[in-house]
Amino acid sequence: MKCRNRSFLGGINLPTSNTPANSPSLPEREIIKHTLIGSSKAITGTMRVLHQLGYADINDWSPLVPSPNPGELMSILIRSISVQ
Repeated sequence: MKCRNRSFLGGINLPTSNTPANSPSLPEREIIKHTLIGSSKAITGTMRVLHQLGYADINDWSPLVPSPNPGELMSILIRSISVQ
C-alpha cells in the first residue's frame, strides 16, 4: 500500500462561499471522519472495498499508524459532505 506523508488531522481546505443573499442557497457542507481500526490486512481490505464501491480512493486514507491498543493499527478518511 502506498502511504502519503500527511498527518491524521492535517488542515483541510474547504471551499468558502461568497454567495449573495438573493441567490439560491447551496447545501451546507459538513466534515465527517471515518476511522478504521484493526489489523493491516483488515484495514487495507476495507479500503479496497470502499474504493470498489466508488466511495473513497485508497490514497485518500491516512497512512496506517499504531492505535492506542497493542497490535492494532488505524487509518482515517476525512470527507466533506452535503447536509440538508
